Amino acid sequence: MIHEPSILSVLVFAGFVAITLGLSFYFARKTQSSAGYFAAGGQIHWFVNGVAFAGDYLSAASFLGICGMIAFYGYDGFLYSIGFLAGWVVALFVVAEPLKRLGKYTFADALNSQFHSRAITLSAGISTLVVSVFYLIPQMVGAGTLIQPLLGFPYWVGVVLVGIIVVLIVATAGMVSTTYVQFIKGALLVLFSGILTILILNRGLKVDTSEQANSPQTMVKLADGSVRVNGKPHGHKEGQNDLRPVGHLTKLPGGKTETGPLGPMEYLSTLQQSEIVLWPKKETTVDGVKTTTWTPTPTPGSKILRPGNSPTFKGLQSDKLSSRLNFISLMLALFCGTASLPHILIRYYTVKNQAAARLSTVVGIGTIGTFYVLTLFMGLGAMTSGSIDLTNDNMSAPLLAKSFGDLLFAMISAIAFTTVLGTVSGLIVAASGAVVHDLLSSVLRWEMNDHEKVRIGKLSSVIVGVIAIILGIQFKDMNAGFLVGWAFSVAASANLPSLVMLLFWKGTTKQGISAAILVGLFSSLTWILVSEDTFAKVYGFKPEAAAAAALVPFSQPGLVTIPLGFLTLIIVSLLTRKKSADGSPG
Repeated sequence: MIHEPSILSVLVFAGFVAITLGLSFYFARKTQSSAGYFAAGGQIHWFVNGVAFAGDYLSAASFLGICGMIAFYGYDGFLYSIGFLAGWVVALFVVAEPLKRLGKYTFADALNSQFHSRAITLSAGISTLVVSVFYLIPQMVGAGTLIQPLLGFPYWVGVVLVGIIVVLIVATAGMVSTTYVQFIKGALLVLFSGILTILILNRGLKVDTSEQANSPQTMVKLADGSVRVNGKPHGHKEGQNDLRPVGHLTKLPGGKTETGPLGPMEYLSTLQQSEIVLWPKKETTVDGVKTTTWTPTPTPGSKILRPGNSPTFKGLQSDKLSSRLNFISLMLALFCGTASLPHILIRYYTVKNQAAARLSTVVGIGTIGTFYVLTLFMGLGAMTSGSIDLTNDNMSAPLLAKSFGDLLFAMISAIAFTTVLGTVSGLIVAASGAVVHDLLSSVLRWEMNDHEKVRIGKLSSVIVGVIAIILGIQFKDMNAGFLVGWAFSVAASANLPSLVMLLFWKGTTKQGISAAILVGLFSSLTWILVSEDTFAKVYGFKPEAAAAAALVPFSQPGLVTIPLGFLTLIIVSLLTRKKSADGSPG
């Protein structure tokens, strides 16, 4: 860890958590019914809900993951933002008003509004649970990542801490407190990201040609578990070393050494004409000793500001068809996944009517779009600020803030942590709603009064929170933005085909909907589990072995599994349409 916690950071963090929990306990008094717990009673103002949309969406993946990818690779990280934002077009023009009209509490309500089928409810409930848990993983990774520099605790403590706090939030007031936490968090995140961007532009760009800045760095993990950094034991005491923070330019246009304050377009134009150092790493393992070497690599700014530098998008600059298809597949998943995420879908039930649903979506798009523009400058600012931690790209934005002082670092980190809290809360509410409303009440036909539904919902939130903690610890070393790409693929494959076809094709049957959800869900999960990226980043295979072991030609499933969901629905609906028209049960 290239940084040490401060008293100020601890105090600011504690203040944010205290305010968040205080809001939860306050709203708990107004949340006595199941409608209030799962959908805030449909009484949230459209503007508050719109900013809360942004709060839900601007998760650890958006803030930490995207900024980190831009800081390490350049423009590639911004491609995630473009895909995320484009997906809101689908949410605005396809999903917003119909979902509010058709549903009450959950995604399954909308799908089942015409059919009243237990099979649809079961399949949609399972999909909601799986997608929610899948999307929880990058949020928990972000939480653990933040806690290390903020409080000095181990990664796993951060994951457990966020799990406990979120369970308290959800178990006290459900969707009401979650909405207002997201509203405050979304507004603060955009505000302080704007402040950070202004500071980046005002500082301008500066060349660093010192020998230390341009020297390779090594980290060696010995068989006994000890670590050596740049030839010395790892640590901050005398005789020990930690990795140096990095991020600088070697050339500016016109032979300048610094620019002074720059405007937004001037900043990008200057970077394009500059030379920036990237830090690709190489890992080798011999006799149980793992050596990681980071080598400074001066790179033209024009290359950094075009796609294809990151491992995820390297195919854009290659002739391999599979790599290009992987990129297209990811973009398709990001575009389609927004309108398929459970914690986004249920937010349409928190407003009064269809018009409010559409207005809240417009506010959400404006807020999210503004933030994503800011991420480009924050990521590039981190790349050139001399504050990057080579072992953790998720920390790029907070450490950039730290380069401007401890107060800004404390505020940005605390807001980022609150970002995680809000998104995780929304996901757990969606998951608990699926358990109580869909699986127990509708499928198993449990007789429950309103009080019992709320009580079981709270218990479900605890169970989902524990699962999220376990998975968050397991996926420690993965980029949050990368993980969320998988979640979007699963959501789009499982949920979008049935929702779109229900709205726009009268031939849709209940059997077609159920089949499409299950086929999309399991095909996308299977594809991910046998892909090259999973073999390398989850199973621990070396790159060559991972490529050989992979059973599918590229890692992102959406290009195959989303059309497969549509095709399944059409075929099954055509085969069962006569049966359904006769009124046979399904």
